Amino acid sequence: MQPAETPSDGHADVRIVAAFPEVARRVAEVLRRCFATTEQRSYPAGSTGGTRLQLTVDTTRAAEPARSWLETSRSSGEDRRPQ
Repeated sequence: MQPAETPSDGHADVRIVAAFPEVARRVAEVLRRCFATTEQRSYPAGSTGGTRLQLTVDTTRAAEPARSWLETSRSSGEDRRPQ
């Protein structure tokens, strides 16, 4: 596995691995309903088959219900971080 670059502030790289491509696509669709995302990239999951999808999620552009969850889950230490 290649070392990953750290995503920019407010973003998260997500990797979905599933036995079937349709299952991975369904999970990606749920993420897209909650967050702005990049176009998904699809790869074989390994020698045994399966699919791996990768996408970047922008948590600064979250839709409901993710926005409410993010706002309530922030720790007080994050709120005091220097800008």
